[in-house]
Amino acid sequence: MMKLRSSPSSPFGRKVKLAIAILGLKDRFEVVNANTADPEDSLRGENPLGKIPALILENGDVLYDSAVILEYVDFLAGGGKLFPLGEERFPVLRDQTLADGIMDAAILRVYEKRFKVPSYRDPAWDAYQAAKMTRGLAYFEARTPAAPASESDVNAGTITLACALGYLDLRFGGEWRQDYPKLVAWLDAFEAVVPAYGSTRQPPAPLSEIDPAPLC
Repeated sequence: MMKLRSSPSSPFGRKVKLAIAILGLKDRFEVVNANTADPEDSLRGENPLGKIPALILENGDVLYDSAVILEYVDFLAGGGKLFPLGEERFPVLRDQTLADGIMDAAILRVYEKRFKVPSYRDPAWDAYQAAKMTRGLAYFEARTPAAPASESDVNAGTITLACALGYLDLRFGGEWRQDYPKLVAWLDAFEAVVPAYGSTRQPPAPLSEIDPAPLC
């Protein structure tokens, strides 16, 4: 059985968990929690970058990051499920990258507050990351994906977008919702057809109340 190293709150790990569930492959994977800040955790030997998610294959080889793992999961399912074939593949890759970038910026903002005492925090750095998030959300609001009618309608780009929006709910109190109504409606439609989205949700925690544990 393959092992997915992740944490319950990681949006990148959630992205992989959703893909596995959507493709009906859950019985082939075991989720093993990882602590990215613990030097004794085996994660650093599995992924030299010490980042999650990392997928340990049955032969002992390890794949990372989430975009690569999604490619592998799609391959296991026969291909062409999460990543369309031909020219349609590239908009999906683009949307995945943009949604990944929103999550990256959000996590950097969380870490700025979590790991730095107030006197060492940089408001300009936080604003820089926040602007990335705003531009990314504005892009998706203007080009909102079609509402999925079933799990077969989702792809790597929309899975990643849903996880990005879910992370903003988790760590930023859902503030994004007041400015992006099309994305709110789209996420509702996504959750309605992807049961794993609800089952992988973590209880919301505003940025000011984040537990200092070294997870996403």
